[in-house]
Amino acid sequence: MFNRDRWREILEVLTTNWFRTLLTAFGVFWGIFILILLLAVGKGLETGVKLDFGNSATNTVVVWTQTVSKPYKGLPKGRRYNFKIDDVESIRENVDHLRFISPRNQLGGFRGTDNVVRGINTGAFNVYGDYPEIIQQDPMNITAGRFLNYSDINEKRKVAVIGEGVRATLYDKTEDPIGTFIKIRGVSFMVVGTYDKEFGGGDQEEEENEIYVPFSAFSQAFNMGDNVGWMSITANDGYSISDIKESIFGILKQNHKIHPDDVRAVGHFDRYAEYSRVERLFTALNLIAYFVGILVLLSGVIGVSNIMLIVVKERTKEIGIRRALGEKPWSIRIQILMESVFLTIISGMCGIILSTLLIYVINYILEANGPVDLFSNPNINIGVVIIALTILIVSGLLAGLIPAQNAIRVRPVEAIRTD
Repeated sequence: MFNRDRWREILEVLTTNWFRTLLTAFGVFWGIFILILLLAVGKGLETGVKLDFGNSATNTVVVWTQTVSKPYKGLPKGRRYNFKIDDVESIRENVDHLRFISPRNQLGGFRGTDNVVRGINTGAFNVYGDYPEIIQQDPMNITAGRFLNYSDINEKRKVAVIGEGVRATLYDKTEDPIGTFIKIRGVSFMVVGTYDKEFGGGDQEEEENEIYVPFSAFSQAFNMGDNVGWMSITANDGYSISDIKESIFGILKQNHKIHPDDVRAVGHFDRYAEYSRVERLFTALNLIAYFVGILVLLSGVIGVSNIMLIVVKERTKEIGIRRALGEKPWSIRIQILMESVFLTIISGMCGIILSTLLIYVINYILEANGPVDLFSNPNINIGVVIIALTILIVSGLLAGLIPAQNAIRVRPVEAIRTD
């Protein structure tokens, strides 16, 4: 079946008319090239957009207080309220499938900064009161020392973890900050760790100009009492925080005597819903890429089929002689199918190779010139290549099927008489 004579015949047929073969192959080449390139570009866009989420836990909702918009139980609308530390325990006891609940406080409010002093150096930085779980929800690389722990929380230790931006401002390059003290609003905190963050969609420089201190020490040092500024709440794997958040809102409304239908009183940002929306968008884009690429490839396959019909017509007498000498119909059918599949796979592989090289060049340019907003690291995985090869094989078989059937329909005597 796969003997040397058969392959020699395939090569001879395809090289008899080089120009015609190249034109035919170009349709398949261009179709698979477009398919791979569209999928890679779509992946680059997906990666770039998802960088906006950084390494943060995506199955998370951030909850904060807003003005009450409905009167309830004798309390007027328009009032303000604060979350309390007891709210955290209420949520933990009454809502299932939650992995982390992190109450948070910040000096100066959202994007607020506060002067921090160390010796004669000073700087304005974001200062957060946090629990140890926050590093699981908003990951960072600890470059020296350690992060906050529950001993710090329980003993209300005045310790701090500072970003590399803070370190660069308050310390000399060769100076080790671990064990030194900084002053935040006149209160001394000992530095126990430093961190940096990998590139994400946010402001990396801003995120490294932050200071984390234990929530309990923050509340005590800055007279926050049992107030909570906002909470980051993460669900367990396998459970959507989007399905759980209404139960959380219900508990908060009940604790603070807010009307159950007041949708404005509890502000929130559902990171999981945003992430899911992005995933659905790029799933649709991938389907469109496959649709367009396969349509372009189909036009090339039609071209291959037409050329194979012409080849069979030109070889009618040869096929008749082979039939008269006793060659089986299935052998002739296999010969035509092999020629079609071989032409399709060779041209398709050239398209895969060239598209891969182009993707490599694009990635090289991106690495050399820095990341581009909403576009990063276009690539294809082995699964896409396998799918492309499968499409090529099936396309080659389809392209050769009709010509192969036509070849064996011709009666040997009539074929031999054909001029």
